[in-house]
Amino acid sequence: MTDKSQHQSNHQPADDSVGVDSGGRAHKAGALDIRNVIGALLGIYGAILTLMGLVGDQELDKTGDVNANLWAGLALLVTAAIFLAWARLRPLQVPG
Repeated sequence: MTDKSQHQSNHQPADDSVGVDSGGRAHKAGALDIRNVIGALLGIYGAILTLMGLVGDQELDKTGDVNANLWAGLALLVTAAIFLAWARLRPLQVPG
């Protein structure tokens, strides 16, 4: 084999195609990426805590005049958004 043919055979595609084709290229993990699962769970818990902070009993005397449910819920929502954005912007490539 010449140097040119060796270079071509080791070349990996630059596109981010989804799914496995007949060539056995890598594909994205998609919903099975753990960052999506963690982001979804944090988002669910964050939404529940945020709603409880807005409409539930705030019990400010127990938390030093801080609405703990609201702030914890908002922090969880921000963290969930970071995880989901990370998974979308830098998808995990699974070998085919």
